[in-house]
Amino acid sequence: MDNLTPKKTVEELDKYIIGQDNAKKAVAIALRNRWRRQRLPDDLKDEVLPKNIIMIGPTGVGKTEVARRLARLTNAPFIKVEASKFTEVGYVGRDVESIVRDLAEMSVNMVKAEQLEKVQKRAEEHAEEKVLDLLLPKKRVVGSLSGEEVEGDAHHETREKLRGQLRQNKLDDRFVEIDVKEKQMPFGLVSGAGMEDLEINLKEMLGNILPDRPKRRKVKVPEALRLLTDEEASRLIDIEKVTREAVDRAEQLGIVFIDEVDKVAGKSSGHGGPDVSREGVQRDLLPIVEGSTVSTKYGPVRTEHVLFIAAGAFHTAKPSDLIPELQGRFPIRVELDHLGKDEFVRILTEPDNSLTRQYTALLGTEGVTIVFGDDAIDEIASIAAIVNEKSENIGARRLQTVMEKLFEEISFHAPDMQGMKVDVDREMVTQRLDDIVKDDDLSKYIL
Repeated sequence: MDNLTPKKTVEELDKYIIGQDNAKKAVAIALRNRWRRQRLPDDLKDEVLPKNIIMIGPTGVGKTEVARRLARLTNAPFIKVEASKFTEVGYVGRDVESIVRDLAEMSVNMVKAEQLEKVQKRAEEHAEEKVLDLLLPKKRVVGSLSGEEVEGDAHHETREKLRGQLRQNKLDDRFVEIDVKEKQMPFGLVSGAGMEDLEINLKEMLGNILPDRPKRRKVKVPEALRLLTDEEASRLIDIEKVTREAVDRAEQLGIVFIDEVDKVAGKSSGHGGPDVSREGVQRDLLPIVEGSTVSTKYGPVRTEHVLFIAAGAFHTAKPSDLIPELQGRFPIRVELDHLGKDEFVRILTEPDNSLTRQYTALLGTEGVTIVFGDDAIDEIASIAAIVNEKSENIGARRLQTVMEKLFEEISFHAPDMQGMKVDVDREMVTQRLDDIVKDDDLSKYIL
């Protein structure tokens, strides 16, 4: 994070997201403020709270992508939730505290993966020795009361020969018997909607009580190496240290993206129905965003310094329709721009993960060479913009459906087109997509 100045952060986001400079600037400042807070004295550090952000803009303009790429830049735990999936206490639906439990789970998985990667080489070496022991068991001294195991020169030479064959994949068809630890889990502990969290917690609790039962399995050498490597790697890492680091990372670096927050904006109608819990959801979200301690299976997790980014289209509601307390917890508001033809042209060509590069690479695996002309890209962008105007405006997501329609026939016949080159020009684009633009009824079915 030391090198991620706000300007550098925006430059990194520019590689994947076109436009939306205000949103990029807001998240870049929020990120840098985290770095600044870490360098404050302890008595002041805890007093500096993150400036949560609310993004306002239609679907498909990059709200989620900005937050997701920000998390990847800093290797921060990140989860995306939809506000409409939560309901106030007393109604069927997910509990808002599950947001923090999910964040802690994500953080533990991240730290565990990092630690496993560090010990992977040692784990592979240990697994290799175990497989060699299975392929060539150690000889015992004849007549020895203690059953002492010894390795003679001939045994050592044979073992090294097997090691060479193992590394050259010459023993892949050999079978060995290994003991695999398995927990016997009772299925279907809890049934009913909204009870998933309780069932997961019960399984976790029972998993700690129930002993690991070793099960004898006969597997091929590559599978044995994989299973034994995983087992050895798990032994080599300190799971308590992983948990401590993960909880700290979730508390200090965690990012929670709350989508569709506009769906819970507005007051309850006062009668039963799907909107009865709107204001209740906001009030339940409030302590999590404001800063509270949530119990998780990894220990208590504090949310004071978690960065919350809320987003919504706000077509029928306004940010001011949120309860005042929640509005106050999102002091930074940024409005994202609508995307038109010019932005679509840039989206198709500039980002490192642009759709044109994706399709070129995908069909390249079949031996088909795809070459996009500038006129074709201009036409694709123009058609996507027109269809967005005529039907529902779904932003940049329209490009995915237009491109899929354009390449439908080529994708289907690609296995039989090996070695062929396809020049995508304006004529080809209009020929395959013109019907969509002309037929208003048809455009409604093209997502």
